[in-house]
Amino acid sequence: MAKNTKKIEDVGDAIRKPPMETDELRKGIEKFFREIQYPDLNKIDRNVGGFKWGVYAFYDYDGEPIYVGQTKERLSGRVRRHLTNQRTDAVAMSVLDPFEVSEIEVWPLPQFEGIGGNEESAKLAKEYLNALELAVFTRLRNASRFKAILNEKDPPPSDLEIQEPESRRGSIVSAEVRVLREHPDTRLARRALIVSKLAQVISERELKHAGLRRVLLTQTKRMQWLAERRFAGVGGDASVEAGPENEDEIDSGGN
Repeated sequence: MAKNTKKIEDVGDAIRKPPMETDELRKGIEKFFREIQYPDLNKIDRNVGGFKWGVYAFYDYDGEPIYVGQTKERLSGRVRRHLTNQRTDAVAMSVLDPFEVSEIEVWPLPQFEGIGGNEESAKLAKEYLNALELAVFTRLRNASRFKAILNEKDPPPSDLEIQEPESRRGSIVSAEVRVLREHPDTRLARRALIVSKLAQVISERELKHAGLRRVLLTQTKRMQWLAERRFAGVGGDASVEAGPENEDEIDSGGN
């Protein structure tokens, strides 16, 4: 009886634990924000995730920028919610697939630390944050081979001229997870799943804006590029077998 009870407890523990890949992703995010440092206004290095105001970007396994966002609630918390919490709109509607994210980059704004959302100075901070998001979004979109990013919305417009601050960039996936996820066939299957989910979301909603449709178009372009690269990598048309398309029908055709 004791052995059976132990087995039941083991099964319960296994069920309560998140899947390995999810657990590794959380650890990767925590490690990035815990170990990467960034100077505050006093030139004292702090954990980069501790800054409240800033912009962040996600990159896929090809180093392609796929999403840009801003926060004034703490960089580590905002990024963690994006990549591990289905309640964020981008993940819930399949705009962003956390499994596509290999690296993150952040642009902290130490000069706005301590500013609350209701303070008068918060207006200037918000204008600067909008300008930084627009600058990062525009630059990364132009650098993308697809000239597109998966954001459903464009950043808020801004006439404020700013200079991008230093950023910090790093991987959030372990070597073990990378082996599981970066194979092109695995990525294609995952990309096709996300495209299907996104298309279903679009079909079930009365859309007032074209943002989701733009995301769908971008995802299909990315999937086509990956499929073409994979096909070429295995030999392309030269590797396709010649012969009857359906041998059973051919063999029985004369009988």
